Amino acid sequence: MKCFNHYGGYLCLPRSASVIPAPEPPITPAVTNPCPPGYEPQGDSCVDIDECRYRYCQHRCVNVPGSFSCQCEPGFQLAGNNRSCIDVNECDMGAPCSQRCYNTYGTFLCRCDQGYELGPDGFACNDIDECSYSSYLCQYQCVNEPGKFSCVCPEGYQLQGTRLCQDINECETGEHQCTDTQTCVNIHGRYQCVDANRCQDPYVQVSDNRCVCPVNKPVCRDLPFSIVHRYMSITSERSVPSDIFQIQATSVSPGAYNTFRIRSGDENGDFYIRQINNISAMLVLARAVSGPREYTLDLEMVSVNPLLSYQGSYQTSSALRLSIYVGPYTF
Repeated sequence: MKCFNHYGGYLCLPRSASVIPAPEPPITPAVTNPCPPGYEPQGDSCVDIDECRYRYCQHRCVNVPGSFSCQCEPGFQLAGNNRSCIDVNECDMGAPCSQRCYNTYGTFLCRCDQGYELGPDGFACNDIDECSYSSYLCQYQCVNEPGKFSCVCPEGYQLQGTRLCQDINECETGEHQCTDTQTCVNIHGRYQCVDANRCQDPYVQVSDNRCVCPVNKPVCRDLPFSIVHRYMSITSERSVPSDIFQIQATSVSPGAYNTFRIRSGDENGDFYIRQINNISAMLVLARAVSGPREYTLDLEMVSVNPLLSYQGSYQTSSALRLSIYVGPYTF
């Protein structure tokens, strides 16, 4: 083989091969453009070159006499080479977003904080009135605030958590104005001051809440032997029938048969007695009631003892005077 030098390398050919060099190209004399830059000769005159047809620009090309310029679409700006287009960060250049701005390729987006919604113009953020969406956001009342809402409770109640209302026990917090001769009774939304001694003639007080009718007084023969005072509070519009208070006998004579009844205070028939056994019964709310309202029920236990019939005093009774305060709300 024989080595032949070649442009940029070499060739290995048989020794019998011969190389015929190509003829040198003719030297063409350089043509001089008599026209200024940006123009080309056409006949005896110079005409403007339309450079934009060569796609020199990334976005838009604008031909001008003797030259051209590149322009970018909105959201872009011309790069340093005056031909390419780069994205503009409108968020750093004062985009008209009222709250949050997010740059995207060629444009930007406005977003709002929680509790606001984007307005029709795409820039402004308007407060959302959450209270208008649902009546179940708050147990009592919803108050709309910029970007949020809050729940409030009526007087006598305090907010529990974020939406529920809890009764304030003024008797425990010391916010009551009961005197030393009165007892503070907490009820829904407020409190009640009751006299420590609520015994009325012919009854006499024998303990803090118990009154006894002396047997030596003739008028006591037709009255319950004792009256015990109790207090309770229930909410308005309670579902019915509803057990609200259990009556329990504290002492029972051997062989006595006991029955329970509402002696007074239930003229409208809002309650009834359900006897559980010989020594206890349940006071039942029969109808839904609305407050504020107050009931005073005398719940009587009548005891009949046949073993004592020979003495002529086989029937006795005792009463529980129950004050029921119905709150103004369902909570």
